[in-house]
Amino acid sequence: MKRTVTGAALAAGALAATALAFAPSAAAVTPTTATVTASCGIFGGGAATLTATQSGTSATLTLTSSAITTPLALSANSIASTLTMANSTGSNVVFSGTVNPAMAAGSAVTVGPLPGTVASGDSLDFYGGSLKMVIFGVTVTCTSSAAQSPGPFVF
Repeated sequence: MKRTVTGAALAAGALAATALAFAPSAAAVTPTTATVTASCGIFGGGAATLTATQSGTSATLTLTSSAITTPLALSANSIASTLTMANSTGSNVVFSGTVNPAMAAGSAVTVGPLPGTVASGDSLDFYGGSLKMVIFGVTVTCTSSAAQSPGPFVF
């Protein structure tokens, strides 16, 4: 009985090791958060945080900032956002959508998660890119004059 149990345990361990060896590796963006300084016209400007996630070639970016505020109350999913990220390894990558929480007048701005498609090795930075938000037909463009910190998102 003891030999059968030991043999079964060894077989299960070997199967688990084989499964891990052939499992696809999970794609992970690094870093997952970065800080930028954005200038957004009437919305203001200052420090903003970008948060990135990745699943294969699909990725999302979310921008949040208490320094960038909305002059009017906005309902959920009412901002059409296009976040263009400069890619040091190829063409710029665009993340777009209409995802945002409801925000009272004067509230901190949050847009995203905005979906986009990335390739392995893409190195994306907000510096050299932009965030365009269309609110009630008015386009607000945010740009940065310096690279994001601690560095670009690498997918």
